Amino acid sequence: MRYLIVSDLHANWEALQAVLEHAEGRYDSVVCCGDVVGYGADPDPVTEWTRENVAAIVRGNHDKACAGLEDLEWFNPSARASALWTQTAADPRNLEYLRRLARGPETLHGFQIIHGSPVDEDEYVLTERDVMNVAPYLDAPLTFFGHTHVQVGFLCHRNGVKALRRETLELEKDVQYLINPGSVGQPRDGDPRAAYVLYDTDCRTVVFRRVRYDVESAQKKILLAGLPDLLARRLSTGS
Repeated sequence: MRYLIVSDLHANWEALQAVLEHAEGRYDSVVCCGDVVGYGADPDPVTEWTRENVAAIVRGNHDKACAGLEDLEWFNPSARASALWTQTAADPRNLEYLRRLARGPETLHGFQIIHGSPVDEDEYVLTERDVMNVAPYLDAPLTFFGHTHVQVGFLCHRNGVKALRRETLELEKDVQYLINPGSVGQPRDGDPRAAYVLYDTDCRTVVFRRVRYDVESAQKKILLAGLPDLLARRLSTGS
C-alpha cells in the first residue's frame, strides 16, 4: 500500500493542489495529521477535498479552534483572528465535519497518526530531547505527526534518539520511527515549498518531498479576506 501523508494544510488551496499534482500516481490512499484549516483563506475548498479524499485523519488545534472547541485566548493574535474569520466564512457543514474529527492517535495498517505527540495532541515535538520524552508512549513502530510545520524524521532505539533528514528512509526492524511530513500550507522550517511524505508499506520506505506552489495567489487571497498581513508574508519565507 502506498500512502500520501499530509499535515497542516491550513486552508492553502494552492499548496494542496501543487502537492496533489506532484504526488500524482504515487499513492493509493491519503492520511492527514490534522490542521485542515486556520491561517489560509480557502477553508471550504480544502475541507471539502479532505472530506472526499482523506481515508484517515486526526484533528489539529486549529481545527478545534475554528470549530469552536478551543479557547482562543491561548492563540496568538494572528491565529485568533484567523480562527474567528474561519468560523464566519466557512460553510457550517465543513465546520461540523471539523468538530467531529477524532482526537488521535488513530491506528491504521501497522502505523499511527497523531497531531502533536502521543501524550498530548497539542504538544510540540521538535528536538531529539522532545522525542526521548514521548518515545515510551509510542504504540506503533511508525508514527506520523504534525503540528510543528517542520519536516523531519526521528529514529527511536533503546540506545537513544536520532534525527533523520535524508530524503529517503529505509525503515529498519526493531526500532520505532516518528515522522513529521511537514506542512502543506504553511511550512516553518525555512523552506517555503509545500511539504509531504510518501510511505510505501511493501518497500518499507518513507520519502520526504517538497514542491513549489503559487505563493503569490495564496497571499493575495489572505489579504483580500482581511486576514493579518503576517499570515501572507510568512508564506514567502517558510518561517
